[in-house]
Amino acid sequence: MRSELRSGRILLRLLRHKEAELYTYSSDYLPKPFSTALLLRALARRRAWFSDPKGRRREVTLPLITRFAAGFLRDAAARPGLLRRIRSEVEAMESETQICFPLNASLRPLYLRTDLSDGIVSGGSVGHICGVLNNLDGFFPKPLFLTSDAIPGVRADLEQILIRPDHRYQDFREIPSLAFNYLLMDRLASEPRITAAAFIYQRYSLNNFTGICLKRRLRVPLVLEFNGSEVWVSRHWGKPLAYESLSDRIEKLNLAAADLVVVVSRPLKDTLVAQGVPPDKIMVNPNGVNQDAYAPGVDGSVVRARHGLEGKLVAGFIGTFGDWHGADVLAEAFGRLLTARPDLRDRLRLLLIGDGSRMPAVREALARHGAGDAAVIAGMVPQKEGPAHLAACDILVSPHVPNPDGTPFFGSPTKLFEYMAMGRGIVASDLDQIGEILSHGRTAWMTRPGDPDSLAAGVAALADDAELRVRLGAAAREEVVARYTWAEHTRKIVDRLKELRG
Repeated sequence: MRSELRSGRILLRLLRHKEAELYTYSSDYLPKPFSTALLLRALARRRAWFSDPKGRRREVTLPLITRFAAGFLRDAAARPGLLRRIRSEVEAMESETQICFPLNASLRPLYLRTDLSDGIVSGGSVGHICGVLNNLDGFFPKPLFLTSDAIPGVRADLEQILIRPDHRYQDFREIPSLAFNYLLMDRLASEPRITAAAFIYQRYSLNNFTGICLKRRLRVPLVLEFNGSEVWVSRHWGKPLAYESLSDRIEKLNLAAADLVVVVSRPLKDTLVAQGVPPDKIMVNPNGVNQDAYAPGVDGSVVRARHGLEGKLVAGFIGTFGDWHGADVLAEAFGRLLTARPDLRDRLRLLLIGDGSRMPAVREALARHGAGDAAVIAGMVPQKEGPAHLAACDILVSPHVPNPDGTPFFGSPTKLFEYMAMGRGIVASDLDQIGEILSHGRTAWMTRPGDPDSLAAGVAALADDAELRVRLGAAAREEVVARYTWAEHTRKIVDRLKELRG
């Protein structure tokens, strides 16, 4: 629908349908509710609905549209005042001297997750959140999890406080993330369970400064998990932010206020140091894996049977199909490989797990090479089903591509460590941290980033040599268990925090 809106083709569909229904994660939290309701109603001659996975349906009626219109006008009038308040608050925090508070290891940590993304069922963020949160009580009392959405895989015995965003400002870009600061602070100010903490651990999200406020209120250290600049990501992998200068100030404010900034790669640290963040408070800590959940003994036979992969050699990829993942490069490589090696067409299959923005390019590449019948697109699967899907593969591929502006690749793909833990043969791009963790001929087959022919040659090499797959997989498993588990990842954070504030 987005492409049709941009091209204007949507006008050709107005009133063309008897009924229209929009399936969304939550019928209560709609993006751009006023304009979306108007458009949906305009597509149907009779009735239109919003529906969600919980089976709820909301008919788009005139009273509903009127209510959305009233909310739009209310928020439009309030938006300038909110922006003035945010800018004033940020300016005041920027002018305050950095204050350091001691770590009290007898208290429990507070994990703060403030992203406004809804309905996440799997992905690197889920793995990282669970990896740290589920292991913190190896060093402190059980943490308290403060989150804007339920996260699958978080231990059931950990106490959680769920604070959902309200319905304000949903028609305006990025304003909900700014307003969410005040909703959080108002709720936390009256929350009896948040009177003390060992420290705050915040996974940074766009426009959020709640962790800074909590640090000052509770007089505790702040650990900031920083996975990359939201300003940079929006500019290069999306579209520039509507309030880019304000978002940049908030990002820098968090980096300045944090006692410890945890990044997943050396290029991220180098970028922050160049911006003036003191290097001694930045910790490079690559992602990790739950080595018990992801293991060679996991049974993938059910997944193989479901997708008709019995007796086939399977090359697999899992991810959110973002611009940096290279899934379309993999599809191109697979198509070229089957063209160059007809002997592989009957026995080799490609299993693609996930979905995302590059899926149309993936489908186009497969269709262009006539390889669609040799590929299985499994779609998004819950995080708990990820290991079984990887276990259905004989070869696991990490085809990441360089950043579009030529800067170093700053990622630390969680799939990389999950692949290693599965003990399967890996084909991967020799790209920054990926090339630092994996070693060609020892733990993986490394290829030139963004090069379909190099990637195809790597898949072919492992497809032709079962002994090589076994040897590489065993060495990768041994490496990840020794160095890159989530327990070890969390221990390193705790040790560094104690050095700084213990």
